[in-house]
Amino acid sequence: MSTYKIKRFEKVFNPKRLFSWKGMNFVMVNSVALEGDGCHICSKAEAELLEISHQLNCSREQERGSGPCRDVPLLPASAPVLLQHFPLYRRSDANCSGEDAAPLEERGIPFKERYDVLSREASQQLLWWLRPRLILSGHTHSACEVLHGAGIPEISVPSFSWRNRNNPSFIMGSMTPTEYALAKCYLPHEATVLATYCVAAGLLAVLLLVHSRLLPSPFLLGWNLLRKFKTT
Repeated sequence: MSTYKIKRFEKVFNPKRLFSWKGMNFVMVNSVALEGDGCHICSKAEAELLEISHQLNCSREQERGSGPCRDVPLLPASAPVLLQHFPLYRRSDANCSGEDAAPLEERGIPFKERYDVLSREASQQLLWWLRPRLILSGHTHSACEVLHGAGIPEISVPSFSWRNRNNPSFIMGSMTPTEYALAKCYLPHEATVLATYCVAAGLLAVLLLVHSRLLPSPFLLGWNLLRKFKTT
């Protein structure tokens, strides 16, 4: 990832890492910038996260005195929802379940840090700095729900594409500053959709052949057979 690509992305999408809506705070994290190798992009991302952490801490205390929170714009006191692509560190999907979880034969495969999931260090830093109440992530193409630290839930959203799985799904949520409720919605299985297309195409081909008189109409054929049976 280069600075040019990041700027091009931010030009099209909202570049804000922290935003509030109806009394709720959301933090968006560039997971690729959490390698921890001191690169320019990583250093900038860590500095932004530290600034966000400071602002969230001041907002939780709701203090703007002469101390370090004096010039900090206060946010709603609600704990943030963390949005990111890579999941926080976990060994594997062994404890995941559900029809959109990884296949049984793949759940025990260990994850690789900085490739499948964030590193242990980066994951712990995010939990320390942000203290989120909910984490939403993706990347693995399979659903999973795990608890971090003092019971902070992370929900890995499965892939919303038939290219990656036969049963894609998405999550709809209702949130307030203190509570949230999530519901999962499934698309039809790709196999079902393909079978429907094949049946529809076959019926269309039969209708075209009948209309072109290249194939006897099944109704006419049945009527002729019935008449023949009556005459005999």
